[in-house]
Amino acid sequence: MERVNQKIEQLQEIVNNPGKQLNALLKSGKQVVGCFPEYTPNEIVYAAGMVPFGLWGAEGKEISEAKKYFPPFYCALALSTLELGLDHALNKLSAVMIPVLCDTLKCLGQNWKVGVPQVPFIQLVHPQNRAMPAGIAFLTEQYQRIAQQLGRISGQSVTPQALDRAIELFNQHRTALREFSQVAARYPRTISPLMRNTVIKSGYFMDVVEHTLRVREISALCTQLPTEQWDGHNIVVTGIIADSPAILQIFADNHMAIVADEVAHESRQFRQDVPPDSDPYRRLALQIAQLEGCSLLHDPEKKRGSVLVDMVRKNNAQGVVYLLTKFCDPEEFDAPIIKKQLDKEGIPSIIIEIDQQTKSYEQARTALQTFADVLSA
Repeated sequence: MERVNQKIEQLQEIVNNPGKQLNALLKSGKQVVGCFPEYTPNEIVYAAGMVPFGLWGAEGKEISEAKKYFPPFYCALALSTLELGLDHALNKLSAVMIPVLCDTLKCLGQNWKVGVPQVPFIQLVHPQNRAMPAGIAFLTEQYQRIAQQLGRISGQSVTPQALDRAIELFNQHRTALREFSQVAARYPRTISPLMRNTVIKSGYFMDVVEHTLRVREISALCTQLPTEQWDGHNIVVTGIIADSPAILQIFADNHMAIVADEVAHESRQFRQDVPPDSDPYRRLALQIAQLEGCSLLHDPEKKRGSVLVDMVRKNNAQGVVYLLTKFCDPEEFDAPIIKKQLDKEGIPSIIIEIDQQTKSYEQARTALQTFADVLSA
């Protein structure tokens, strides 16, 4: 267990100091591209000889300059990331890639162009009807355009062979993270909710090959430990982001183990591999076409509820915690629908509002304590 803790502490150091990690990548001679939520083609960045670097806001970041571009009552992920750009913390990036999956991200990209012109902005437009042949063709062309832009920036053209190789490396990474998630569910005493998040989140700031090796090491060390008995609560978490240390500690305090998640920042990124195809760009488009259960993707049938029900049943979970990102319209529209679907299946659930600007979660603590009592009944 001590060796597991040591390995995760090393990753926690990276999570706590992403700026230091960025400097280390640059010092090694790498160019780095900032990748905003939610579905950026990291494989293309890697095939262009650069490192994708996740930009999902910053917990507790003081917002001042970004309020000149957005109203104060706005998605904190957008506010805090734009603030990082406006205060020049991201000047060393070679470019940023911003999808336009929601109204907030559409505005964020345009405001970035104006407010942070020193860091080139690459726009990514996903088709609404992403599973139609026309939608797949459109997204394939989008990826080809992005590859040309990244190639000009890096000075290294993206070849089909390089992109196929990058896809395989990222698929290996996805496999390693899926395996780790299963291991974490079996060892809830060893892997706390915060530690689980650390292992996943650190991958946003590291070379994919290195992070895959680290994750596999941790999984292997855990499986060498004796089988753990757990008398706490098994939960599934859903939402856009779930990396608030305060919330994760409240889970631990109430003996809640995350046995699976349907979180955009976490398993939604590695839930399924990029499928095979003769065209590597089309491979990436097909992955988006096949993805279900996301509030930012066109989902008229609202399949996220059934995805969560399957997760609960498969992982012997007792309930679902919906971490609702404050001021996120797509999530706020989905929350009551999903709650109703879970209620119909007899699965206890609770909606907890989270915000990267929130300094105290005492109200959430009380609600989760009550939810733990419900799960114990």
